Amino acid sequence: MAKTIMVVDDSASLRQVVGIALRGAGYDVIEGCDGRDALAKLTGQKVHLVISDVNMPNMDGITFVKNLKQLPAYKFTPVIMLTTESQEGKKQEGQAAGAKAWVVKPFQPAQMLAAVAKLVMP
Repeated sequence: MAKTIMVVDDSASLRQVVGIALRGAGYDVIEGCDGRDALAKLTGQKVHLVISDVNMPNMDGITFVKNLKQLPAYKFTPVIMLTTESQEGKKQEGQAAGAKAWVVKPFQPAQMLAAVAKLVMP
């Protein structure tokens, strides 16, 4: 059975690029256009990993991760922040919210897939 990964980013083209890389590696993908949209799509189904942008309208990635971690079904779901933000303060804020990894855009799909493989449990 394929593992499910949620990709949350306000850029449709980035969601598409990440989605193609993930689907090519055999994962199922759920997409959210911002934190609020992503939370609405999380209805208790098993999600093995979340990849989220930081800067988004309606609900930013850090707020999204904080809300995600409040949901019992997703309390232990690993999160990768995929963002243009590279400041140490933002990274620490993301880690405090519950992010396990931080990948800076632009990124290589292989780099992202390596991070995904480390965090998605068999």
